[in-house]
Amino acid sequence: MTASVEDFLRRYHDRNPDGQSKVGLSGHVVGDGRKSYDVLADRVAGARRVLDLGCGDGVLLEILAGRGAEVIAGIDLSSGELAAARRRPALAGADLRQGRAQELPFEDGSFDAVVSHMALMLMADVPVIAAEVARVLAPGGTFAVAVGAGPADAAEVFLSLARPMFDAVPKERQLPKTGDPRTRRRDGLDELLAPAGFEPVSWDTLVLDLGGPADEVWHRCCETYYPVSTLDETQLAELRAAFEASTRELLTEDGRLPSGAKMSLAVTRLRS
Repeated sequence: MTASVEDFLRRYHDRNPDGQSKVGLSGHVVGDGRKSYDVLADRVAGARRVLDLGCGDGVLLEILAGRGAEVIAGIDLSSGELAAARRRPALAGADLRQGRAQELPFEDGSFDAVVSHMALMLMADVPVIAAEVARVLAPGGTFAVAVGAGPADAAEVFLSLARPMFDAVPKERQLPKTGDPRTRRRDGLDELLAPAGFEPVSWDTLVLDLGGPADEVWHRCCETYYPVSTLDETQLAELRAAFEASTRELLTEDGRLPSGAKMSLAVTRLRS
């Protein structure tokens, strides 16, 4: 990831330290009611020592601590996110550090599991990250990752309306491209992780229900997509008017607007 991308992500999350976790906690997996953080935590159940890449404000680490993990560590670019994480009583003894996943400040073999919730897909130099994860994992350790797999219902309408507006933003205001698209595909992730010694990933795609009142869904969509921050007030007003008009027919009789997101879960182990 280039410095400009990392600088943007750092500034964005310093300003909105709980923005992404609010989105993540507002929905649940269709069919079983779990939060996306719980689903990812389930994939490393029983791990005693866990590291979270892009730990944000510590929601996932708090869940893992509550499930019995004894050694908790996290790394994130944003000091604002880390400050929020440190305010969680369950993370009083956690090792939370500001830094990059490409240069993990931890000893070899320090963890039984490494997790990443909607963060790896934003990072560049993923082969370097894979090598670092392999280094800090104990042999046979688990690497579990959640990545976005696209919008659904009203969120899909939002993105279809917003993309042309994002593209029309003057170049000096446009955001740098984030992430490696291979992280969002099973074969792509295998390609990135295998050279570091990881087994082929297991792969499951789930749908998260993020529906609710129309106003709530609108704000949730705005918080989900980084390029919204490049739009001015006039553009935002135009986008909102178009969104409301285009989703009116989706409203249920009780005023609920269906909306969602697809999430893929990839789990692999470091070869012993």
